[in-house]
Amino acid sequence: MKLSQFKFKLPEEQIALYPHSIIHSVTNDDGSEGLFRVTRRDECRLMVLHRKSQTIDMYKKDKKGKPIEGEFLDFRNVLDYFDENDTFVFNDTKVFPARLYGMKEKTDAKIEVFLLRELNAEMRLWDVLVEPARKIRIGNKLFFDDSGTMVAEVIDNTTSRGRTLRFLYDCPHDEFKRELFALGEAPLPHYIIDHKDADGNPDRPATKEDLDDFQTIYAKNEGAVTAPASGLHFSREMMKRMEIKGINFAYITLHCGLGNFHGIEVEDLTKHKMDSEQMIISAEACNTVNRTKEAGHRICAVGTSVIKATETAAGTDGLLKEYDGWTNRFIFPPYDFNIADAMIANFYHPLSTLLMSTAAFGGYDLVMKAYELAVENGYLFGCYGDALLIVDD
Repeated sequence: MKLSQFKFKLPEEQIALYPHSIIHSVTNDDGSEGLFRVTRRDECRLMVLHRKSQTIDMYKKDKKGKPIEGEFLDFRNVLDYFDENDTFVFNDTKVFPARLYGMKEKTDAKIEVFLLRELNAEMRLWDVLVEPARKIRIGNKLFFDDSGTMVAEVIDNTTSRGRTLRFLYDCPHDEFKRELFALGEAPLPHYIIDHKDADGNPDRPATKEDLDDFQTIYAKNEGAVTAPASGLHFSREMMKRMEIKGINFAYITLHCGLGNFHGIEVEDLTKHKMDSEQMIISAEACNTVNRTKEAGHRICAVGTSVIKATETAAGTDGLLKEYDGWTNRFIFPPYDFNIADAMIANFYHPLSTLLMSTAAFGGYDLVMKAYELAVENGYLFGCYGDALLIVDD
């Protein structure tokens, strides 16, 4: 397929800047009104695509099964489409606070440092991106706190924006990482933190709340620099309801990287190369998934990262295999899937690889029709946006 086939107009106001939340007002002791935000992960909108019948559900239904116009499905309605002994596959990667801001020595220029991965724990070496890159050369030092305790030296250029930093911090490794991460913030995508107000000024900085909001409730294995966003909709209450219904959980790990946000520079999608991401699939996850498949029940992949991981580790017999390594698999239409027969996704930006993976699973025409309806009906897009469920009926 061609890149241009995934282009559509997304209104700026339909990019979600916060997770689905309820705004409450309180009266302060002095009589003034105050507002506070309460995140409700599982109350965002939900749209459901049926692959075989080529139909789309947007609204809740009355007792006769007739859609109630204007009463949109919410994410909790996902449970209505699954039965006992079905299995949901989750990505349990854990996002670390990867975005830091340092000051360049002598000039005091503010530099954004985005941590990608630790290269050598003993030597405190990290692979990072810097912005503005033109100001950062080998030998430069960056200071990250007022006390001058956390200092890093640039020891290599890796790409136009990539650098290798050596942190000059003499202490046990656990203490070093704790102090380093305490200086960081949630690595929200730039389409959120660069959002402008009416006067053209950025109006959505990352907050302390984002450290929780930009993390799935089941996150376990640290290593991601962006969240597996489809999993952000699951609350503890919803997971408990799933458990009571008899739905199985399987956990895989794929450390989501920034390649998900890189622009595609070729029209022919077969020529696009994805960045590699580390992934691990355990024997336990394989056993849960394979037992479900062999018993004729459904496998629901929660997010494009799970689709990528399970397809990377699928065997020729259609079963999931153990895996410990890296993947750069790029999934776009047409594609024959081996493991999942249902998928939960978000609504993604135009021309994104995430949209392409979704279209491969749901079918290009049906998914693009769903996106057209989403824009028309005010659904929210992006990592904090609304949800899409694709089922195989």
